[in-house]
Amino acid sequence: MRLLAWCVHLLTASSAILALLALHATAAGRYRAAFAWLVVSTLIDSIDGALARRVDVKRRVPSLDGARLDDIVDYLTFVFVPAWMVMSAGLLPATVALPVASVVLLASAYGFSQTAAKTSDYFFTGFPSYWNIVALYLFALGLSPWTNAIVLLAFAVLVFVPIGYVYPSRTPTLRTVTLLLGIVWGVSMLAVIAQLRRPSPLLAWGSLAYPVYYGVLSLVLHAKRGNVRG
Repeated sequence: MRLLAWCVHLLTASSAILALLALHATAAGRYRAAFAWLVVSTLIDSIDGALARRVDVKRRVPSLDGARLDDIVDYLTFVFVPAWMVMSAGLLPATVALPVASVVLLASAYGFSQTAAKTSDYFFTGFPSYWNIVALYLFALGLSPWTNAIVLLAFAVLVFVPIGYVYPSRTPTLRTVTLLLGIVWGVSMLAVIAQLRRPSPLLAWGSLAYPVYYGVLSLVLHAKRGNVRG
């Protein structure tokens, strides 16, 4: 069991290699491949927590903080790599590309390091740095560079707004519905990646239904949590 616990940590850490592969693909202009590597890292992130709890890694390997390791690789795959991709692809105005990407990095550094980033009742506090998803939509929707910059800055501001966002695999309310819809949405995202830069408008815009569902559910549950505490 101790060996299994170390294997779970290795699985989590492997996302750092996937981030490197995504950066390498981005440098070569292979954005579809870069997003494919990020998809693999997202799949790992979706299962490693459950595996860690199943194997009881805290007890088996008490010298290693799995949550800290997870935050390190998540920052690479969910924040740093997407910021670089958006910059390198010319999706931002040249005059503000570096400042806007820097705001994303700094805002998420704050988001990851705050003590209430994940609450005891399984919510993320503030926008949970899903920059890989935001970046994919910026690639797919073909918005203007200035619109892209405004979108990124708006989400960066939301990192500091203490709204509780649903933790899809752990928030109890409508968890099964959220996960099932998430699977359907995930398949649609694979199709968007396959058609990157020229996806079907119906597919790209229609897939936004799930992020809208996620946002509305988060706001509703956040309001209910506030009423209970009040």
